[in-house]
Amino acid sequence: MPAGHGLRSRTRDLFSRPFRKKGTIPLTTYLRTYRIGDYVDIKVNGAVHKGMPHKFYHGRTGQVWNVTKRAIGVEVNKQVGNRIIKKRIHVRIEHVQPSRCNEDFKLRKKMNDQLKAEAKARGEVISTKRQPEGPKPGFMVEGATIETVTPIPYDVVNDLKGGY
Repeated sequence: MPAGHGLRSRTRDLFSRPFRKKGTIPLTTYLRTYRIGDYVDIKVNGAVHKGMPHKFYHGRTGQVWNVTKRAIGVEVNKQVGNRIIKKRIHVRIEHVQPSRCNEDFKLRKKMNDQLKAEAKARGEVISTKRQPEGPKPGFMVEGATIETVTPIPYDVVNDLKGGY
């Protein structure tokens, strides 16, 4: 029989709950606050059928554009043909989690502000731009000896006899 093309086709393993993560959903899932502009990862929870996004969006990262009572609107990029479309979908909060995609950026921003404040107190101007890592410094190899390696001739006749 041919495979079906339904809404949840080929999601047997995709939407299954992870090992030792089955059962009741933790309360932190429901108590988290999401604000417009936050980055969220769409991770479908197979135990909750309501507000479940299509399998395409599972594992995608998007930006919150709307917050409702039980769901949030997420704007996700989707490649269709030769263009990328911004799709706006509403997903129930059980199927999203805060993304860590801009964690490094926020940390760098905090460090840069701190460095700028310290420089301002000293009365100087500093650049907080990231610089590419330059080439490694050169060095001389000490005490190296040159050894010439030559191959041993391969003898077909003696090899077939089983000995040398």
